Parts: sequence; C-alpha cells; structure tokens
Amino acid sequence: MSDADPQFLATPGHRLAYRKVDGAGPPVVWCGGFASDMESTKAQALADWARANGRAYIRFDYSGHGRSEGLFADGTIGQWFADAKAIVEALCDEGPILVGSSMGGWIALLVTRALYGTPRAPQGLVLIAPAVDFTEELMWAQMPEDVRAQILRDGVWKRDSIYGDPLPITRALIEDGRRHLLLTGPIATHCPVHILQGMDDPDVPWKHAMRLVEHLPGDDVTTTLIRDGDHRLSRPQDIAKLLQTVEMMA
Repeated sequence: MSDADPQFLATPGHRLAYRKVDGAGPPVVWCGGFASDMESTKAQALADWARANGRAYIRFDYSGHGRSEGLFADGTIGQWFADAKAIVEALCDEGPILVGSSMGGWIALLVTRALYGTPRAPQGLVLIAPAVDFTEELMWAQMPEDVRAQILRDGVWKRDSIYGDPLPITRALIEDGRRHLLLTGPIATHCPVHILQGMDDPDVPWKHAMRLVEHLPGDDVTTTLIRDGDHRLSRPQDIAKLLQTVEMMA
C-alpha cells in the first residue's frame, strides 16, 4: 500500500481513512484537531519518525475530515470520539500512546476514560494545545449574543478561519459538546500526561491548558510552555520538541 493510498476501517456510521506504520512498542496514535486531517505537518512528522525508528504509528481522519466518509457539518464531539475509540479498538494490539492536537486533546482524554480497565487503555498522553471543552468554553461562552441567536434559530453559523474556508458551527456540535464536558470535575487518566502549549496561541490560551492541569490531580503531568509558540506548533523547533516528547513517552 503506497503512502498515497489510505486504508479504511468500516464503522457503523462511516468508513474511516487511516494510515499505519508497522513497528515495535506501544502504537502511537495521532488524534487530529477540529477540521484538520492526517496529512498535517505534525502528523506527517510523526510518521517519518516512526518509520525511521521502527515504531508502530497510526493516524486517521475523523468522519467528515480528510479522506473519511461523512460531512463535516454533521460531525459532533461524540461522533469524533466514537471514531477515535473505534480506531484504537480495531487497530491497536495493546494500549497506545495517544497524541492529541487541539480538539484531539479532548478526544484523547475521552478515549482514555472510556478504555480504562481494558487491554487497550492508553499508556500515555501527549496533548498539544489541548482544546478541552472548547465548544462550550472557547466557542459558546465567547460568542456575541447575535451569533448565539443565529445558531439557535438556524442551526448553524459560519465562522471565519485563518486556516481556510469558513467553518460551520452547528447547534448540534454545541449541544452534543455539553454531553462530553471534562472540566466539571477531576479527570483520571491513570497514565502519564505531557502537555505542549504555546503561550502565543490565539485559539487555545495557555491559561486554558493550565486549567486542564488543575483537573488532573491524580496523574503524572508535565507541562511545557513554549513562550513564542502559536496554536499550530509546527515550526521546526516545535516539531523537534514534539518528537522528543513522544520518544520519551513511548
């Protein structure tokens, strides 16, 4: 299978596109961000690292993202969490190391909670600018009243994005997100957690990441604040820090 041709996992809702690097050690699984895909700079850098070091690695597209089936506007946190859980359960032979970027940090924590006590319970988490509870804390709570009214009335609002086309923010996304909030009490991962966070991040403020740390009282948590780092953390020095962190965790 060439690198240009993803494989597909059939789930009850959609066929999910994924790429897999065979290798040793607990598999590293990439959980991407909101409207991102498995061809992102960081996901590709991890694939190159895995091949160079003989490590097992899996990256995938949520439904409605990249090469997977479905419409982005139909997606919710619950659906994308289910996608990630299905990938881990079907493709991992042991507990993985989950690497979650932005929304993927929230997804990784949900998967970790759901799989605790099973043979595929994650053995470690690397969270990059983790946008935990972002639909409520970083979207709904920050929206002007007229935007909230439009979402409630029309079911959708198009948000401008510096990364591409405007993104549909749906009422279903907001309401489903409330069923998966984590910053309402202690979060138990039962594994080490390393957070990488830029302090110049306009999308996920570094203080939001520190709130997450406060909700992980029982875990081994390391936080690396990158003073001039933005949200993507895709500069060469950021990628080097990510690979070093994953290497240490794996």
